[in-house]
Amino acid sequence: MIVSDIDPLTPIVVGTGQSSERIGEPGYRRLSPVELAAEAAREALADTGADPAEVAAAVDTVAGVRQFEISAPGIPSPLGRSNNYPRSVAGRVGAAPRRAVLETAGGQAPQHLVNELAATIAAGAAEVVLLFGSEAISTTQHLAGAAPQDRPDFGESVEGSLEDRGYGLDGLVSAAQIVHRLTDAPSQYALFDNARRARLGQTRQEYAAGMGALFAPFTKIAAVNPHAAAPVERGAAELVTPTASNRLIADPYTRYLVAREKVNQGAAVVLTSVAAARRLGVPEDRWVFLHGHADLRERDLLDRADLSTSPAATMAVRHALEQAGVAASDLAAIDLYSCFPIAVSNVCEGLGLPVDGSGELTVTGGLPFFGGAGNNYSMHAIAEVVRRVRALPGAYGLVGANGGALSKYSAGVYSAAPAPWRADRSAELQSEIDSWAPVEQAAQPHGRATIETCTVKHRRDGRRTGFVVGRVEGGGRFLALADDERTLTFLSEGEPIGEPIHVRPADTGNRATLTP
Repeated sequence: MIVSDIDPLTPIVVGTGQSSERIGEPGYRRLSPVELAAEAAREALADTGADPAEVAAAVDTVAGVRQFEISAPGIPSPLGRSNNYPRSVAGRVGAAPRRAVLETAGGQAPQHLVNELAATIAAGAAEVVLLFGSEAISTTQHLAGAAPQDRPDFGESVEGSLEDRGYGLDGLVSAAQIVHRLTDAPSQYALFDNARRARLGQTRQEYAAGMGALFAPFTKIAAVNPHAAAPVERGAAELVTPTASNRLIADPYTRYLVAREKVNQGAAVVLTSVAAARRLGVPEDRWVFLHGHADLRERDLLDRADLSTSPAATMAVRHALEQAGVAASDLAAIDLYSCFPIAVSNVCEGLGLPVDGSGELTVTGGLPFFGGAGNNYSMHAIAEVVRRVRALPGAYGLVGANGGALSKYSAGVYSAAPAPWRADRSAELQSEIDSWAPVEQAAQPHGRATIETCTVKHRRDGRRTGFVVGRVEGGGRFLALADDERTLTFLSEGEPIGEPIHVRPADTGNRATLTP
């Protein structure tokens, strides 16, 4: 297809931008989340190749990705925050949109917003859209305890409408998880990785070596990325060997294997219709088309038939690739969400991509090394993929964005090659996922059972908590805590998955022990 044949309503990416700063380095300015996003947005507007002020004035829709501190109720904001983040950022770049959106929480948010608002443009309901997100977690934690006169004030009040979509937490953490305190991301993902290890029949040492091999190449990319929060190249063994600086978080994860939340980063994307791009004078060499896209949601954690995999994530990526008419092996750039190893290996297994470090699976350096910029990490991935496919006309790039506990997945396939807008079949695929029978739950588990997966959470003070997912005789699944030393040692050092355990109800939740 040639550009002149493209429908004027076809959505395209025309600009991307990124911003960052690191504490203690030259030029550190203690920027707020709003200021970091505004810097990225200014760069994205300039990246269009048109007059940035004219593009900003034409923006009719802005959408912001939620910072972590506004992603759940009750989280403090020690330095203050905007009451209307999207309009705070828009005002700083000279945009006065008629519509402002604050997206739900989750790492899928950036790619989901691209997919959704591209469809809005294709339907003629928007012409110029500015997407952005940012985090100043590093600065906030660094200055929260400073004297009042030494702390910046990030609070501001902005007038204007806001489409606040809420936290979007429904179904992400069940009542059973809350009762058993299984609410932190490392422990939930550790259950998945340990289930995968059992499925593969690997020892703890073999599996740790595999995680190290998977992530070591990520550190090389982060080491040369000017926006990376931890630009240090590390070897595979270093990543998985517990040390004072690389403590155990939740078996099998050391600190180097989990997303790094202490970042000061922002990223932004400009979407327009082809007609708007022409009207604003955006050169065609800036245009990037969304060839494939999908958004799917997995079953709730305890309802999943197999805790070692997330078929919904694989289905989303496969559908996006099918829509684009390309195979995984055709991709010139790939960025798979990498909050924990299983988020990468799960998709790789589904697509037949290598997990031994021989293939490039990130364009940024990944969440543990580039930085896990809250819910906004994949906006950085989109910016990098767009840059790469512009430089390689005809090449394709994939962004896979994950939210929750392998819960929500959004995928996008990008290329500078012209392509018409195509509606996806996500709704049809979601109906298929929703039709899968949930696993039977054991409401009051008591007696002999079998361990399905488990992990031990390690706190900084040395305290440990064990989490066990198991099946009672008869097949019902349960979640239980393990808190006695003998059981914790067995879960930490032995090969517990598939082994017998005893479970009983307690005053708060269930307890798993080696003996009745």
